[in-house]
Amino acid sequence: MPAELIDGRAIGRGIRERVAGEAADVTARGVKPGLTVILVGDNPASASYVRSKGVAAEEAGIDSTTIRLPASTQQSDLLSYVDELNIDPRVHGILVQMPLPKQINPDSVILRIDPAKDVDGFHPVNVGK
Repeated sequence: MPAELIDGRAIGRGIRERVAGEAADVTARGVKPGLTVILVGDNPASASYVRSKGVAAEEAGIDSTTIRLPASTQQSDLLSYVDELNIDPRVHGILVQMPLPKQINPDSVILRIDPAKDVDGFHPVNVGK
């Protein structure tokens, strides 16, 4: 069977268009989709990635908020932010940008995110799907 060349840009464009259409449908029914990203520290690559996700979300008609926390943030403080986002009805997706500073256990953070709001799909419930 010969190899098939796929156009990743075209596939990505199609996915973004589909998501924008779905976001518009949900918004028309009175619910504006919302994404909140938490960035801990000042890793330049992570900051760039988070910016691009924010732009993509806005282009798709999704409200995007970024919470920037210092690298000295303690795990308990980060988990408190996640708890607040889990119960916030305006937040439909949560993304905690990895890697996290060494004082924060990423598995604890992943487990704390409501699986229904886990954008990365890292929660064990979502990995199992």
